[in-house]
Amino acid sequence: MLGAALTLTLDRVARGVMPAQLLLSQVALRSVDSLPLLLPLALFLGILLAYGRLHRDSEMAVIAASGMTGRHLLRPVLALALPLAGLLAVVSVWGGPAAMRLSDRMIDAANRSLLVVGMEAGRFVEVPGRNAMVYVGAMSPDGTRFSRMFVFEERDGRVDITTAAEGALYQDRNATERYLEMTRGFRVEGTPGEPAWRLMRFERNELRLPSPASPDRRQAERRRGFLDLLASDSALDRAEVHWRIGLPISALVLALMAVPLARSPPREPRYGKVLVAILAYVLYTNLMTIGRGWIADGTLPPALGLWWLHAAALGIAWWLAGADRRALRPTRA
Repeated sequence: MLGAALTLTLDRVARGVMPAQLLLSQVALRSVDSLPLLLPLALFLGILLAYGRLHRDSEMAVIAASGMTGRHLLRPVLALALPLAGLLAVVSVWGGPAAMRLSDRMIDAANRSLLVVGMEAGRFVEVPGRNAMVYVGAMSPDGTRFSRMFVFEERDGRVDITTAAEGALYQDRNATERYLEMTRGFRVEGTPGEPAWRLMRFERNELRLPSPASPDRRQAERRRGFLDLLASDSALDRAEVHWRIGLPISALVLALMAVPLARSPPREPRYGKVLVAILAYVLYTNLMTIGRGWIADGTLPPALGLWWLHAAALGIAWWLAGADRRALRPTRA
C-alpha cells in the first residue's frame, strides 16, 4: 500500500499537477489511511507465528501438562489486542478521515501557487507536460504573483517566446484549469531559419498550465467526521459508519481466531499456516467490503449493518477455540 501511494504521488509530481515538496507529506497521509487495513493483518500474523512457534517446539504440550487451558492462553492475546483495537478505532474513526481532509487542503492550496510546477525566482524551469521553459525574476512568497517573466516554447518546429513585466496565477471558474496571466509584454513567434517572424505587443496574455491535481471527491463520506456520519440518514454514510466500526472489531475477532489456528504438529513447516491466515484475512475483509456495498445500495438494512459478518466470524473463532481446548486437554492413562 505504501508503494502504491508513492507511485501515485510520484506520477502526479512528474506530470506537474503536484509540487515535489508535497511528496513525503502526501505519502505519509495516505499511509495513515491504510493503517486500519494493515494493523489487523499484522496482529493476526504476529499471534499466529508466536503461538505456532510454541507448538512446533513442543512448549504447548508442557503448558497443557502444567494445567493451563486455552482460556489462559487468551489472556496475553487480549492484553495485546484490546489496546491495539483501541488505537485502530481512533485511526479508523478519526485519524484516517482527518488525514485525507488535510491531504485535500494541501493539494487545493498548492494548486493556487506557481510552486506547484516547481517555479523559483531566478531559475529556468521546464513546465511539465509542455515543451516550454519559464523564467521569473521575482515571485511573491505565496507563489501567486510574479514579475519579469520569460517563456520559451517550441511546438512543431516553431518557436514562441513571450516576455511579461508581471502577472499572476489563476484558476477558471470550475477550478479545473490553471493559467498564467501575463501583462505588459511582448510575444515573438516563428520558425528558425525562415524570415517570416511575427512580433506582438500585448497588454494581457495567458499561458495554460497542466491541469491541477484534484482530490478524489467520489467517496466524500470517507472524509466526513464520525459525528456527521451518525447524524446523516444517507445509506452511503451509514455504510461508512459500519465500516469504521467494523475494522477494530475485525482485529479482535482475528486475534481470537489466531490462537486455535496456530496449533500445528512439531515437524510442520514454520510458515505452514501463514497462507491459511492470509486467505482468512482476505476473505473476511472482502466480505466486509461487499457488505459495505450492500448497505450503500440498500440491499442490506442499515440496522443490520456488518454485525452478521462479525457474529459469523466470532462463531467460527469460538468453534476453533473449543476444538483447540479439547486438543490441549490432557488425557488420562
